[in-house]
Amino acid sequence: MQAKELSVFPTGEKNDAFAEYFIGQSYLNMLSTQQVTIGNVTFEPGCRNNWHVHHASKGGGQILLVTAGRGYYQEWGQPARELHPGDVVHIPANVKHWHGAAPDSWFAHLAVEVPGEETANEWLEPVSDDEYGKLK
Repeated sequence: MQAKELSVFPTGEKNDAFAEYFIGQSYLNMLSTQQVTIGNVTFEPGCRNNWHVHHASKGGGQILLVTAGRGYYQEWGQPARELHPGDVVHIPANVKHWHGAAPDSWFAHLAVEVPGEETANEWLEPVSDDEYGKLK
């Protein structure tokens, strides 16, 4: 499966601006930067982002709308959840988490930034190869 076959939304360019926060190659196409920020994020097989937190004093957080492939979402201290097209993940503000592709599958989701007050993203440590290798 090629990235261009994944979704009705264009894959976008290599996500070089955030490459330091990913293991593997991701692609980003910003679909909306007005009213609500929405990005189409595509992950090559094995690609995942670092642990991170979407901080907010009120509101905030993120919603993932899975559009293609197979991937994972995991909150700190919880088991990873396998994701498939049509899955929706509601990520509350101030929750440490990561998301990305399965080792053998491309993965794409729309990342919707929930409006909030005093919002900021904090990028943390990578998901270790050991942790990631334990997933199905």
